[in-house]
Amino acid sequence: MKKVILGVALVALVYAVWHATSAWRTMQANARTTKLNVDIENLFAGLQQYKEHVGSYPIGSNANVVKALKGQNPKSVIILVGRKNELNDKGEFVDPWGTPLRIYFSDNGVLVRSAGPNKRFDDSTVLACDDYYRSN
Repeated sequence: MKKVILGVALVALVYAVWHATSAWRTMQANARTTKLNVDIENLFAGLQQYKEHVGSYPIGSNANVVKALKGQNPKSVIILVGRKNELNDKGEFVDPWGTPLRIYFSDNGVLVRSAGPNKRFDDSTVLACDDYYRSN
């Protein structure tokens, strides 16, 4: 009888640990996704302010966009992008997983792409594609 109770207790403990670990991972993933959304909204706001003050969106790579927002632009306008967005050692905006964002511009909009948790830019045909796309 004691062995049965011990076995049931062990199974319950293993299940509780598994459930807590799963809940923790879900909570972390949700927090990173929320952070990404806030960062991108701040970036959109900053890019819109840039366009209003300079006359067009910045051009070039992610690092060039950062430099333009920091004042290296034709009008020397500094644009604050909400709270401090994370930058890597190359001066690029990165997502919460540490991958540089890809920023695309058109005449009237911006598209920002994150590689997501797998840190790899996938096309939509890949089964495990976890990229995030946001546009204004």
